[in-house]
Amino acid sequence: MSNRRLPVYLLVDTSGSMRGEPIQSVNVGLRSMVNALRQDPYALESVHLGLITFDIEAKELFPLTSLEQVQIPEIMVPQSGATFLGAALELLVQRVDKEVIKSTPDRKGDWRPLLFIMTDGSPADLQTFRDMIPEIKKRNFGNIVACAAGPKAKDAVLKELTDNVVHLDTTDSATFAQFFKWVSASVSIGSSSAGVTEQTYLPPPPPEVQVVI
Repeated sequence: MSNRRLPVYLLVDTSGSMRGEPIQSVNVGLRSMVNALRQDPYALESVHLGLITFDIEAKELFPLTSLEQVQIPEIMVPQSGATFLGAALELLVQRVDKEVIKSTPDRKGDWRPLLFIMTDGSPADLQTFRDMIPEIKKRNFGNIVACAAGPKAKDAVLKELTDNVVHLDTTDSATFAQFFKWVSASVSIGSSSAGVTEQTYLPPPPPEVQVVI
């Protein structure tokens, strides 16, 4: 394949507190995001998505897949359960090492991957989460955006992983819709500027998405 890929990984919290409207809104938001990106010729050409969910375990819903072929499954949430974000980062590191093509003297590898994390709580496996931070840093992501959704999400913990933390006050469908719209705009910018700048710049978020300083 001649086109260089822009790997985009999404880590989505599916712990018990996401039951009901929050996870329904995420399902709708993810599908809208994929549809929006498919309208963008740059994104369609380069973006490959991978989706990992985390509750009492981390699961890869699908590996890095071209935008054209992505099919978002219906994401389900267990009755209850903890938020193992550390385990999700551990799985992510394995997937990046396996899926992202590195440059060699003979060919250009993939663009630097983008990572978007969304959680409505804080990591139940805090030690694993902290152990994985240096591993994530070694993977040279073009950008990492962490979204703390709702009142129980801990901004400060996410700040340990990345400077780009945003907060949603509520986990209703309108707020999630705005968040995923912003993510798709961020990915679009990433796909059109790939190779032009080292860092992927983020567009200004909508009012519902507050940047945590």
